Amino acid sequence: MTATATSITTVAGLDARPTAGLAGDPAEGLLPLARRADGLVGSVIDSSTSLLAAQTHDVVRFAMGAPAAEMIPTGQFRRIAAEVLDDGSFTYGATEGEPGLIETVVEHASTTPEPTRPERLVITSGGMQGLDLAFKLFVDPGDLVAVESPTYTNGSGTALSYGADLLEVPVDEHGMDVDALEALVAESGRTPRAVYTVPNFQNPSGTTLSEPRRRRLLDLAHRWGAMIVDDDPYGGLRFAGEDVPGFRELSPDDPLVFSVRTFSKVLAPGLRVGWVDADPRLRRLLIAGKQAMDTCTNVPAQHVVERFVRRGGYDEHLAGLRVEYRRRKEAMDASIARHLGSRVRTTDPGGGFFLWVTLQGEDALVATPRLFELALAEGVAFIPGPALSPSGRFPDAFRLCFASTSPERTEVGVQRLARALDLAREEPARPPREDRPGPPRG
Repeated sequence: MTATATSITTVAGLDARPTAGLAGDPAEGLLPLARRADGLVGSVIDSSTSLLAAQTHDVVRFAMGAPAAEMIPTGQFRRIAAEVLDDGSFTYGATEGEPGLIETVVEHASTTPEPTRPERLVITSGGMQGLDLAFKLFVDPGDLVAVESPTYTNGSGTALSYGADLLEVPVDEHGMDVDALEALVAESGRTPRAVYTVPNFQNPSGTTLSEPRRRRLLDLAHRWGAMIVDDDPYGGLRFAGEDVPGFRELSPDDPLVFSVRTFSKVLAPGLRVGWVDADPRLRRLLIAGKQAMDTCTNVPAQHVVERFVRRGGYDEHLAGLRVEYRRRKEAMDASIARHLGSRVRTTDPGGGFFLWVTLQGEDALVATPRLFELALAEGVAFIPGPALSPSGRFPDAFRLCFASTSPERTEVGVQRLARALDLAREEPARPPREDRPGPPRG
């Protein structure tokens, strides 16, 4: 079954359907909205920022997938800004990106298994603009787009905004179940125009797509003529296990791989600097599409990022993040074991930001959107499972971000979460869920 914009659910008062009650006859006080407006489903994840800002009590914030504030190299950014920003930093820049930053990305990529060339790159306003450009170029209204389930719904929501029908594909401990993808596509009688995947430390499950599944997905993409939209904000944040070859390493210069990258998760999300790496034949189209959005990515931010990376501090910064995020992930594991124990099952990511938590036994009858409301009152926030599925699946699961919270605050937050779960158990239960696969602990 495919998902459409109308199947996005409202979670804890955060409405992901902004056109509800607005569209209609102006004579009746309504607005003459375009049909495409129904596809603008919004983001429960991003809306949680505003919700949390409105709270007047202490809240441990496991909700937003953001770097720890204290891990952002703010002092270095200040010093670099004083050195590099001049009159030329505050005028319009080239739509494709500042030449120095493009050169810096190419030079850094030459030290990795996925080298690139300037003609493949366009600098974007964060990773989200890269996703918007991908779906703008490849998806027509009514096209089928396969997405992981659960998924990063800012990405799937972007596909919906261009009129896509979404095909949700289950995720297990090895990432997207590519055999299930093939079976679901055959059952639908349609081939996807694109497959959207977060292959490394997936948002929200934390799982990583295995190498055999990556190879199989490349084969299917070529059979179907489908784009792989390769969204990888977390690949540099591995703190355990071995790296898995990326799509561009497995299939260099593949025209059906559209790679979306960002500095948001490793430097600072407020910089809004990312890039796309794609077939050079797309560059003029990407520039034209971007010019209709923002003319150019923030020029001062590009200059600061360029100097930060060029000075050689980037790899050292990444190394520090890996050490700290491993410590925070292990602290969250320990807190969950102490205070929730067998009441939950969690994934076991080797990097990134997230744990996916599934309630077990009688606790599985608790609806996590309701648990969110109780938990927020207790002073802890997370993202409920239905917010991470276009069709509102996973009412017994939720996402926790371990990266943004110290071990001490994590202990407090998990204690509060356990209290909220106790309160939820005292309320009338919802009907039992149907058995279904999910991403277990690896």
